[in-house]
Amino acid sequence: MLVEAYVDEVATAVAAERNGAGRLELCGPGEGGLTPSAALLAEVMATVRIPVHAMVRPRTGDFVYSAAEFAQMEREVDLVQSSGCAGVVFGISRPDGRLDVPRMRALMVRARPMRVGVHRAFDRTPDPDEALEELLELGVDVILAAGHAPTAEDGIPTLARLHRQAAGRAVIMPGGGVRAHNVQRIIRETGVPEVHARASDIEVFAELVRAAHGVR
Repeated sequence: MLVEAYVDEVATAVAAERNGAGRLELCGPGEGGLTPSAALLAEVMATVRIPVHAMVRPRTGDFVYSAAEFAQMEREVDLVQSSGCAGVVFGISRPDGRLDVPRMRALMVRARPMRVGVHRAFDRTPDPDEALEELLELGVDVILAAGHAPTAEDGIPTLARLHRQAAGRAVIMPGGGVRAHNVQRIIRETGVPEVHARASDIEVFAELVRAAHGVR
């Protein structure tokens, strides 16, 4: 069982690694996480040994981006790649909430050979099954989701169905309200191999990791 830690500073990244995180999602400060700065990327990459996936998100708010914002995302993908990160995380929506597949494909081509994850823009799509098939066709590696619900625990039935639908072609990674008290239920009832949680309170995060690894 891999626990990915959401981190936005060097000290938290180090503490998350020390307390059992298997991978980091590195973000800059901002509601929901923004693209980390070049300095933060460099310092984290010089400090930790576990894989790092960096967020590419130019602003807070929705995931419908202008031409200028998309061009910024292209440059930010290049920045993440040059930093040596193992992966990049992004998501782009159309005004109707569906995924902007052509733009996401363009970023994926630019990002390879890094792994590619999609953030919770997926949860804002009107049809999760259609969105999943689009992402599988693109070749996305990891999809962060709460099952189109307020929290991953609330979304267990949908997460379980998506995990079966993905059938190993991509990882469905529950995130959103994942805690020590519910992580075992989430893992058991969905069958997923990875979960995602904030590491801002390292004691709470460490307890979650212990619980996740205790699933039998």
